[in-house]
Amino acid sequence: MNPKRLSPPLTDKDARSLHVGDEVLITGILYTARDAAHKRLVDLLNQGKNLPFDICGQIVYYVGPSPSRPGRPIGSAGPTTSGRMDAFAPRLIAVGQRGMIGKGEMGAEVARALKEHGAVYLMAVGGAGALLGGTVQESEVVAYEDLGPEAIRRIRVIDFPAIVAQDSHGGNLFRSSVL
Repeated sequence: MNPKRLSPPLTDKDARSLHVGDEVLITGILYTARDAAHKRLVDLLNQGKNLPFDICGQIVYYVGPSPSRPGRPIGSAGPTTSGRMDAFAPRLIAVGQRGMIGKGEMGAEVARALKEHGAVYLMAVGGAGALLGGTVQESEVVAYEDLGPEAIRRIRVIDFPAIVAQDSHGGNLFRSSVL
Protein backbone atom coordinates (compact mmCIF):
# COMPACT_ATOMS: atom_id res chain seq x y z
CA MET A 1 0.00 0.00 0.00
CA ASN A 2 1.28 3.48 -0.84
CA PRO A 3 1.16 5.78 2.19
CA LYS A 4 -0.61 9.11 1.88
CA ARG A 5 1.62 12.13 2.41
CA LEU A 6 0.54 14.84 4.85
CA SER A 7 2.06 18.27 5.43
CA PRO A 8 0.51 20.22 8.30
CA PRO A 9 -1.33 22.47 8.72
CA LEU A 10 -4.19 20.28 7.52
CA THR A 11 -7.34 21.57 5.90
CA ASP A 12 -10.80 20.17 6.48
CA LYS A 13 -10.49 18.47 3.09
CA ASP A 14 -7.15 16.89 4.08
CA ALA A 15 -8.56 15.46 7.30
CA ARG A 16 -11.80 14.24 5.71
CA SER A 17 -9.87 12.51 2.89
CA LEU A 18 -8.37 10.07 5.41
CA HIS A 19 -10.00 6.78 6.35
CA VAL A 20 -9.36 4.16 8.99
CA GLY A 21 -6.39 1.99 8.06
CA ASP A 22 -4.77 4.55 5.75
CA GLU A 23 -1.02 4.68 6.19
CA VAL A 24 0.43 8.19 6.25
CA LEU A 25 3.84 9.83 6.19
CA ILE A 26 3.94 13.28 7.73
CA THR A 27 6.51 15.89 6.75
CA GLY A 28 6.41 19.31 8.34
CA ILE A 29 5.58 20.79 11.72
CA LEU A 30 4.00 18.87 14.61
CA TYR A 31 3.37 20.11 18.13
CA THR A 32 3.97 17.89 21.13
CA ALA A 33 1.83 17.88 24.26
CA ARG A 34 0.66 15.49 26.95
CA ASP A 35 -1.99 15.73 29.66
CA ALA A 36 -0.45 18.47 31.85
CA ALA A 37 0.02 20.74 28.82
CA HIS A 38 -3.46 19.90 27.52
CA LYS A 39 -4.99 20.92 30.82
CA ARG A 40 -3.22 24.28 30.62
CA LEU A 41 -4.35 24.82 27.04
CA VAL A 42 -7.99 24.12 27.86
CA ASP A 43 -7.76 26.33 30.96
CA LEU A 44 -6.55 29.19 28.72
CA LEU A 45 -9.47 28.64 26.33
CA ASN A 46 -11.93 28.55 29.22
CA GLN A 47 -10.52 31.90 30.43
CA GLY A 48 -10.97 33.40 26.95
CA LYS A 49 -7.20 33.70 26.44
CA ASN A 50 -5.08 32.88 23.40
CA LEU A 51 -3.15 29.64 23.12
CA PRO A 52 0.68 29.85 23.01
CA PHE A 53 0.61 28.68 19.37
CA ASP A 54 -1.92 28.72 16.53
CA ILE A 55 -3.62 25.33 16.80
CA CYS A 56 -5.70 25.72 13.63
CA GLY A 57 -4.94 22.90 11.22
CA GLN A 58 -2.25 21.47 13.46
CA ILE A 59 -1.47 17.90 14.47
CA VAL A 60 -0.56 17.39 18.13
CA TYR A 61 1.71 14.46 18.95
CA TYR A 62 1.10 12.95 22.38
CA VAL A 63 4.72 12.47 23.43
CA GLY A 64 7.18 13.36 26.17
CA PRO A 65 10.50 12.84 24.39
CA SER A 66 13.64 11.78 26.17
CA PRO A 67 16.65 14.14 26.25
CA SER A 68 18.50 14.51 22.99
CA ARG A 69 21.92 13.05 22.31
CA PRO A 70 24.71 15.30 21.06
CA GLY A 71 24.00 16.40 17.50
CA ARG A 72 20.31 15.40 17.60
CA PRO A 73 17.33 17.71 18.18
CA ILE A 74 15.40 15.18 20.27
CA GLY A 75 15.78 11.79 21.92
CA SER A 76 13.47 8.82 21.80
CA ALA A 77 9.94 10.00 21.00
CA GLY A 78 7.38 7.21 21.31
CA PRO A 79 3.65 7.92 21.59
CA THR A 80 1.86 8.05 24.92
CA THR A 81 -1.58 6.62 25.67
CA SER A 82 -4.10 8.87 23.96
CA GLY A 83 -7.05 8.17 26.24
CA ARG A 84 -5.37 10.41 28.83
CA MET A 85 -6.24 13.37 26.57
CA ASP A 86 -9.93 12.41 26.15
CA ALA A 87 -11.06 15.13 28.58
CA PHE A 88 -9.25 17.85 26.61
CA ALA A 89 -9.18 16.79 22.94
CA PRO A 90 -12.79 17.68 22.01
CA ARG A 91 -12.30 21.30 23.14
CA LEU A 92 -9.06 21.66 21.15
CA ILE A 93 -10.59 20.02 18.07
CA ALA A 94 -13.52 22.46 18.31
CA VAL A 95 -11.14 25.44 18.04
CA GLY A 96 -9.35 24.07 14.97
CA GLN A 97 -6.93 21.27 15.81
CA ARG A 98 -7.13 18.86 12.87
CA GLY A 99 -5.25 15.84 14.16
CA MET A 100 -3.51 14.05 16.94
CA ILE A 101 -1.03 11.19 17.15
CA GLY A 102 -0.78 8.70 19.99
CA LYS A 103 -1.43 5.09 20.84
CA GLY A 104 -4.57 3.27 21.94
CA GLU A 105 -8.21 4.11 21.35
CA MET A 106 -9.73 7.50 22.09
CA GLY A 107 -13.17 7.85 23.67
CA ALA A 108 -16.66 8.48 22.34
CA GLU A 109 -16.58 12.27 22.91
CA VAL A 110 -13.38 12.52 20.87
CA ALA A 111 -14.92 10.38 18.11
CA ARG A 112 -17.90 12.78 17.99
CA ALA A 113 -15.57 15.79 17.80
CA LEU A 114 -13.55 14.20 14.98
CA LYS A 115 -16.72 13.68 12.98
CA GLU A 116 -18.29 17.06 13.76
CA HIS A 117 -15.20 19.18 13.10
CA GLY A 118 -13.38 17.17 10.43
CA ALA A 119 -10.34 15.93 12.32
CA VAL A 120 -8.41 12.67 12.49
CA TYR A 121 -6.68 10.55 15.11
CA LEU A 122 -3.48 8.90 13.94
CA MET A 123 -1.72 6.07 15.69
CA ALA A 124 2.05 5.66 15.90
CA VAL A 125 3.70 2.41 16.85
CA GLY A 126 4.41 2.16 20.57
CA GLY A 127 7.87 0.83 21.41
CA ALA A 128 9.39 2.49 18.34
CA GLY A 129 10.42 5.73 20.06
CA ALA A 130 13.99 5.67 18.77
CA LEU A 131 12.78 5.22 15.19
CA LEU A 132 10.15 7.96 15.52
CA GLY A 133 12.62 10.31 17.21
CA GLY A 134 14.87 9.85 14.19
CA THR A 135 12.27 11.53 11.96
CA VAL A 136 12.61 14.76 13.97
CA GLN A 137 14.90 17.31 12.32
CA GLU A 138 14.30 20.31 14.62
CA SER A 139 12.80 20.84 18.05
CA GLU A 140 12.08 23.93 20.12
CA VAL A 141 10.05 24.50 23.27
CA VAL A 142 7.15 26.88 22.59
CA ALA A 143 5.34 26.72 25.95
CA TYR A 144 5.45 25.35 29.49
CA GLU A 145 9.19 24.72 29.77
CA ASP A 146 8.59 23.96 33.46
CA LEU A 147 6.96 20.68 32.38
CA GLY A 148 10.32 19.32 31.18
CA PRO A 149 9.78 16.53 28.66
CA GLU A 150 6.05 17.33 28.66
CA ALA A 151 6.57 20.94 27.53
CA ILE A 152 4.91 21.88 24.27
CA ARG A 153 7.45 21.61 21.49
CA ARG A 154 7.36 22.58 17.86
CA ILE A 155 9.09 19.79 15.96
CA ARG A 156 9.86 19.41 12.27
CA VAL A 157 9.59 15.86 11.00
CA ILE A 158 10.35 14.11 7.74
CA ASP A 159 8.34 11.01 6.82
CA PHE A 160 6.88 10.43 10.28
CA PRO A 161 4.90 7.16 9.91
CA ALA A 162 1.37 6.76 11.28
CA ILE A 163 -1.89 4.92 10.64
CA VAL A 164 -5.38 6.42 10.69
CA ALA A 165 -7.01 4.91 13.78
CA GLN A 166 -10.19 7.02 14.05
CA ASP A 167 -11.49 9.18 11.22
CA SER A 168 -13.99 11.97 10.60
CA HIS A 169 -16.47 9.49 9.12
CA GLY A 170 -16.98 7.55 12.36
CA GLY A 171 -14.49 4.84 11.44
CA ASN A 172 -12.57 3.23 14.31
CA LEU A 173 -9.71 0.82 13.68
CA PHE A 174 -10.11 -0.59 17.19
CA ARG A 175 -13.70 -1.63 16.45
CA SER A 176 -13.18 -2.94 12.93
CA SER A 177 -12.48 -6.43 11.71
CA VAL A 178 -9.00 -5.32 10.57
CA LEU A 179 -7.46 -5.82 14.04
